[in-house]
Amino acid sequence: MAFDYTAFFERRIDDIRASGQYRTFVEIERLAGRFPQAVHHHRDGLREITVWCSNDHLGMGQFPAVVEAMHRSVNRSGVAAGGSRNISGNNHTHILLEREVAQLHRKEAGLTFITGYAVNDAVLGVLGKELPGAIFFSDEQNHASMILGMRASRAERRIFRHNDPVHLDELLAATDPDRPKIVAFESIYSMDGDIAPMPELCAVAKKHGALVYVDEAHSVGMYGPEGSGMAAQLGCADQVDLLMGTFAKGYGTLGGYLTGPAPILDAVRSFAPAFIFTLAMPPALAAAALASVRHLRESDNERILLHHRAGLLQDLLADAEIPLVSTESHIVPVLVGDPYKCKQLADILLEEYRQYAQPINFPSVARGTERLRINPSPVHSPAAVHRFAEIIDTVWSQLNLPRRPVLPIASHVALEQVSV
Repeated sequence: MAFDYTAFFERRIDDIRASGQYRTFVEIERLAGRFPQAVHHHRDGLREITVWCSNDHLGMGQFPAVVEAMHRSVNRSGVAAGGSRNISGNNHTHILLEREVAQLHRKEAGLTFITGYAVNDAVLGVLGKELPGAIFFSDEQNHASMILGMRASRAERRIFRHNDPVHLDELLAATDPDRPKIVAFESIYSMDGDIAPMPELCAVAKKHGALVYVDEAHSVGMYGPEGSGMAAQLGCADQVDLLMGTFAKGYGTLGGYLTGPAPILDAVRSFAPAFIFTLAMPPALAAAALASVRHLRESDNERILLHHRAGLLQDLLADAEIPLVSTESHIVPVLVGDPYKCKQLADILLEEYRQYAQPINFPSVARGTERLRINPSPVHSPAAVHRFAEIIDTVWSQLNLPRRPVLPIASHVALEQVSV
C-alpha cells in the first residue's frame, strides 16, 4: 500500500495544534505614512489596528526619502534585477550600496545579498568548507541561519554557553592553536533582547587567533555612531573581522550584507551557492536601502525616539510587574510561559482592542518561555505606548497571569537540540 503523504502531514499538524504551538498569521496591510496603523482583513470586514511587532524598528519602511528612492529606481530600472549577479551583472546601485556599508563599518569591502538569512548561510558555509581543518565556536543561542550555515559546511563546531567569554576561553584554549578558528555570535539576540559582551568575546577570540564573525542584524541602524551597530557603540568594531547586517530591520527595506576584508568577501562571492545561484537584490530595493542607510548616518533623531519609546514601555510594564525577559535593548519580550495563554493574550489584544502583537513560541523560543515580542518604535506616540501598557495590564489580570519583576532567563531554544 502506498504511503499516504497527505495523511502523514495532517497528523503532524494535528500534533502541533494539540501542543498549542500551531502558528496563525494575521492578514494586514501597512498604511504608508500612517504606520503603525494598519488595515486588518478581519472576518467581519476591514478594520484599523495598531501594530506592535514589526521589525521595521525605526519606521524607515515609510520614510519619504526611502519611498521616493524606490519609486525613482522602479521608473528607471523596473522591478527586478533579472537574475543572479553572475548572470545579470552588477547593477550600479548594488555597488553604491556596498561601498556605503563598507564605509559605515570602516571595513575594506561590502557585499549585498537578497536576505540576511542568505548572508549567514553563505559566509559561514564558505568559511567552514574552505578553511582547512576549520572549527567554529558558536554561541548556543545563535540564529538558525548561523547554525544551519555552520552545519552545512560540515566543519567541527563547539558550542559555548550564551554570552559567556570564560567558557569560550576554555574551549579555545583546549584547541590546537594552528587550526583555523571562527568565533560566531550575535550582538543583540532578537528573542530575549539581550546584548552580547562583545569586547570580552572579541578579546578572548583574538587572544587565541580566531576570526570573529558577528551578526548585527538587530543593531545596525539603531545603535552606534551613524547607526553602525553595537560593536561600534561598545568600542570593539576593529576587533570584528566579518560583520553581517540586514536592511530588513533598522533600515526598513529588505536584504542583507557582509562587510570585512576584500579577499574574504571575494571568496564568498566566488564559492557560496547562496550568492551564486539566487536572484540579486532588485535595484529598487537597493536604492531604498541606500537612501535609508545614508539618512541614518546623518540623523540620530530616529534612534533617540526608538530608545525613548522602548524605555517608556519597559518602565510601564515593569511598574505593573508584567514579567519581561530583558530590558537591555529596544526589544521588549513579555514573558507569558504558556502557549495557550500566549495565544489567548494575543487574540484578545487584537480582537477586543485592535492591538497586534504576534505570539512567539517553539521553535523560536524554548517551550515554557512563550512570549509576546513587542517592538515599540519612533512611529508609536508616547500616548499610544501608555495606552498599550494599560491594555496589557488589563488583559493580564483578565487571564490571571502571574506578575513578577524582570526575569533575565536563558529562554531561547538551542537549535543544536532541534532536529532539522
